Amino acid sequence: MNVKFLVGFAFCLGLILLPANSHAFQVTDANNESFENADTKDRDAKDKTRKPRKVGFDFTIETEINCSPVRSQDKTGTCWCFAGTSFLESELMRRNEGTVDLSEMFVVKNVYREKALNYVLRQGKTSFGQGALAHDYINAVNKYGVVPEEVYSGKTIGETAHDHGEMESLVQSMLDATIKRKKLSTRWQVATNRVLDVYLGDTPEQFQYQGQSFTPAEFANSIEFDGDDYTSFSSYSHHPFYETFVLEIPDNFSSGSFMNVPVDDLVQIIDNALDRGFGVMWDGDVSESGFSANRGVAVLPKSKKNSLAGPVEQLEVTQELRQERFLSYQTTDDHLMHLVGRAVDQQGNKYYLIKNSWGKIGPHKGYLYMSEAYVRLHTLAITLNKDCVDPQFLRD
Repeated sequence: MNVKFLVGFAFCLGLILLPANSHAFQVTDANNESFENADTKDRDAKDKTRKPRKVGFDFTIETEINCSPVRSQDKTGTCWCFAGTSFLESELMRRNEGTVDLSEMFVVKNVYREKALNYVLRQGKTSFGQGALAHDYINAVNKYGVVPEEVYSGKTIGETAHDHGEMESLVQSMLDATIKRKKLSTRWQVATNRVLDVYLGDTPEQFQYQGQSFTPAEFANSIEFDGDDYTSFSSYSHHPFYETFVLEIPDNFSSGSFMNVPVDDLVQIIDNALDRGFGVMWDGDVSESGFSANRGVAVLPKSKKNSLAGPVEQLEVTQELRQERFLSYQTTDDHLMHLVGRAVDQQGNKYYLIKNSWGKIGPHKGYLYMSEAYVRLHTLAITLNKDCVDPQFLRD
């Protein structure tokens, strides 16, 4: 069946209705700074010429891992895949396997399919949408493989930026109409996949890269990817420490498990990874007023007055405060980024260097410095290679 006819027919019947508040996905931080057009033209775009806001921070990097250039997720909620792709590209650099520009949207498209099936089987009692978590990236590459960006960009002819707003609304409406039926055929999956093909393009089953022929799974094998090499951690006291649990956040549609450790151990795990040359996928809250991508900093000041003007005394974060903020919805699952280094400011305060996916914005051209206090309070979870984790934290 022609997909254009299918979609048009569904609209005519009123089966597919865009929500009244439907709009293109727009990235903003807690200071209402918008980055939807940041660095969207191509993956080698020049730095933004917008003058960054002045800040009174002076950072010295103490340790930093190799990583690929900053890219923009554009008008999508796929930060999880940009963080995961950057993380995997750094893994290849760490193993001296060179630089490979991997496709984010190949993984995103496969996760959309997984989320659609999960949504229908759970009869809509779960999340669809554009968001996911770090383990979903790992699981998708493990299951479907991965391809280079030059093979599959996820942009159709004439597009210069990613924008999944219309596609998400369309697929969501189709799925909602599907689950209202008393009995399902198998054709809803075909229809969903064809809509994804229209918006994201056909994914390759076989492709040529540097003179060799690969399937996506064969390419993942060629870069020695193994999903079992990676593990995830969180830190919340409503579950026992040093045991795994399912983190209760909307984007955990796949019910992924996390090893639960005290926050002091969580910070130690991050530091040990960086000291050994490993990166970390960071999932957390960026809704604090102390988070400013345009200023390139994330801090947790005791007083909000002039909190972004320069180093200030920061809040002391305890396990109890973490728990309180999580249970009261003050800490929410907003964003995933790639943690690539550690630094200090001019007063010796500790920060983490994080590669964002909102384009080459701010004084650090797409990177930002996140204070240890901010990390301690607003980290929901981390994902990293087991090889850099002390075995005491890898107990089942």
